[in-house]
Amino acid sequence: MAIIKKFRIKSFKKNETLLELKNISKSFGDRKILENISLKVNRGEILGLLGPNGAGKSTIFNLITGLIKPEYGKILFGTKDATEFPIYMRTKEFKIGYVPQYGGYFSDLTAYENLKAIAQILIKDQREQNSKIEYLISKFELDYVRNIKSSYLSGGQKKKLVIALALLGDPKILLLDECFAALDVLTIQMLQKIIVNLQTEERIGIIICDHQARDLLSCVDVAMILSNCKIIAQGTPKELVNNIEARNAYFGDTFKIN
Repeated sequence: MAIIKKFRIKSFKKNETLLELKNISKSFGDRKILENISLKVNRGEILGLLGPNGAGKSTIFNLITGLIKPEYGKILFGTKDATEFPIYMRTKEFKIGYVPQYGGYFSDLTAYENLKAIAQILIKDQREQNSKIEYLISKFELDYVRNIKSSYLSGGQKKKLVIALALLGDPKILLLDECFAALDVLTIQMLQKIIVNLQTEERIGIIICDHQARDLLSCVDVAMILSNCKIIAQGTPKELVNNIEARNAYFGDTFKIN
């Protein structure tokens, strides 16, 4: 497989922390999901979350968006404690974009109609709405399917549409949940390039959660392994693959990046 990300920019990312989870714990009933989890996402940084099913990756996304609240710990956007903020306030004030694993679009609307529907909510000026829609259609090469109902689009086209929808509000933080799942190799490579381009062009902070470890590690700057309610290892892809705890808990002995 081609190496998508040939270098990882580090210097400017230390200047501005967009999101921080501090000592987060969360349970559902008697089942502990996260215990004393802390992580940061800086401007222009791509962070990957890996771990077995039930490790808490989707729970972290739900905590960030405000869908659920932690039992302990804080969620900070910049220096502002938003732990008690509802979903709409986090989205509006802190500019969160979310790309779910499934759906994220209106299946009976065309690609253009999907973008128009969300633009009318997020952008007041009609000229600006149209300009942003045309920009995103061009950016994600959706022009030739703009008038096709979204239910008829290919998996890759649907994923590009949902990312475009998430970008309508000019997010500072973009959450990508299982974005490589059930896609062919060429489509995955296309998405990897889109993600890396968003980092370099828009300087968005991006968090990717996925089970496709090689695909995820090909486009992130840093990654962490969640297991047994905790972060057991974190670092650059190379550091992570060579980490004994990560290999024992998740990768196994034969895993290689390339």
